[in-house]
Amino acid sequence: MQNSDIAKRGLVLLGCGKMGSAMLEGWLVGGLPASSVWVTDPNPSDWVQAQSVHLNTDLPENPAIVLVAVKPQIMRDALPTLAPLGNGDTTFLSVAAGITISTFEDMLGDKTPVIRSIPNTPAAVKQGITAIIGNAHVTEDQMQMAETLLSAIGQTVRLETEDQMDAVTGLSGSGPAYVFHMIECLARAGEAQGLDPELAMTLAKATVAGSGALAMQADETPSQLRVNVTSPNGTTQAGLNVLMDEETGLPPLIAQTIDAATQRSKELANG
Repeated sequence: MQNSDIAKRGLVLLGCGKMGSAMLEGWLVGGLPASSVWVTDPNPSDWVQAQSVHLNTDLPENPAIVLVAVKPQIMRDALPTLAPLGNGDTTFLSVAAGITISTFEDMLGDKTPVIRSIPNTPAAVKQGITAIIGNAHVTEDQMQMAETLLSAIGQTVRLETEDQMDAVTGLSGSGPAYVFHMIECLARAGEAQGLDPELAMTLAKATVAGSGALAMQADETPSQLRVNVTSPNGTTQAGLNVLMDEETGLPPLIAQTIDAATQRSKELANG
């Protein structure tokens, strides 16, 4: 990123909490000069203050991109200050949940290039996945620029329509919480079978983390990986008979879970 358009024109980071800091660290490690970054945050951490970026100062006149990483409730107060950068060739990239592209267009100008994204919390350890969608004013170069920036915190995928954002929120945005709860349930179940609580939690965490890593790296599908560890009439089969029951097992429960989160995302977007 050292000689990129971002380095030449500048990047504005509006909000630098956990997500913003994780991205900023990745950009700086990736070669983006600190002098090309402007951070606006009322309560910057000691780490941010030590990075030699422009902190809470006047912004560049025509930055390549403004990355909006403030909480949704702060958005309506923060965005109007950036209105002079709208309707130009500065790209606005949002990682704020529930804020639609049309909201940005209303506040910044309807010709503003806007990219909406939904990252998830594994971004904190650079293992996140972020879905993105741009409006009609976003060029392919601008989409690739956004993907380059977001690659600092993990993978990116492109959506076909903004309506898909609600399902993405229900699946991958909220999904880490479901997995964390599964770890809790696995550990509790292990305790119920006589394991020490600390040992049960260690086993549960490592099992979920290792299985996820295997699923990402293996050539086989998750279905085939499941078959690979399931001996006929063995212990795994006994457990799966409970878990895979189409009426009382995991399939209907997960479907209900994702649906509830998706519907709530729609309500928040419309409310």
